[in-house]
Amino acid sequence: MNFLVNTLTLKGLYDVSGVEVGQHFYWQIGSFQVHGQVLMTSWIVIAILLGSATIAVRNPQTIPSGSQNFFEYVLEFIRDVSKTQIGEEYGPWVPFIGTMFLFIFVSNWSGALLPWKVIQLPHGELAAPTNDINTTVALALLTSVAYFYAGLTKKGLGYFGKYIQPTPILLPINILEDFTKPLSLSFRLFGNILADELVVVVLVSLVPSVVPIPVMLLGLFTSGIQALIFATLAAAYIGESMEGHH
Repeated sequence: MNFLVNTLTLKGLYDVSGVEVGQHFYWQIGSFQVHGQVLMTSWIVIAILLGSATIAVRNPQTIPSGSQNFFEYVLEFIRDVSKTQIGEEYGPWVPFIGTMFLFIFVSNWSGALLPWKVIQLPHGELAAPTNDINTTVALALLTSVAYFYAGLTKKGLGYFGKYIQPTPILLPINILEDFTKPLSLSFRLFGNILADELVVVVLVSLVPSVVPIPVMLLGLFTSGIQALIFATLAAAYIGESMEGHH
């Protein structure tokens, strides 16, 4: 009887794993099946970031102006976020936090500015990279690896002592917290970006193009906020792992 129940449970979980949001354009790479449209839009975002970085460092000036001034302001902003959340040892983590923030920010804005789903593919549909749960889960798992690495580097095996603080009774809850952090990061970002893009697509299909503009402007604002929230929480988790149990 127990074997039958377990078999049915596993079958139910397998069925749930097959649920998809929207249509997907698959690429077969060896024995792996990947979402081609996510890779395509991710490469576009990466190309934008690399192109912008190339422009920023192409001809640096002692007294910044124009695009260099803008990129230095962005760098200072990222440094301030990192320092506020991590503390005095924030320096080595600025590239990681900055990469997270910029990739998510540009990905979110690409979905808010361009309704990817209007562009037709032979199979599937284009969308912002952060519109796909696989992307947001990957970003959240990278954050988890980062704060484990930060804690172990700073404290060694003594890092695991936080799981029995302030009392060993809280051990299961403290362990569960490490699972809920990436879940909350990934689903918060995925849900907000998916909802924003769906609203824009529905309005574009129902009303003239002028009407959805206020919604798209609101989407730009919320997309930026979501990128900031993700980067701030990632920095906070890293700072917490280095400082100990709060």
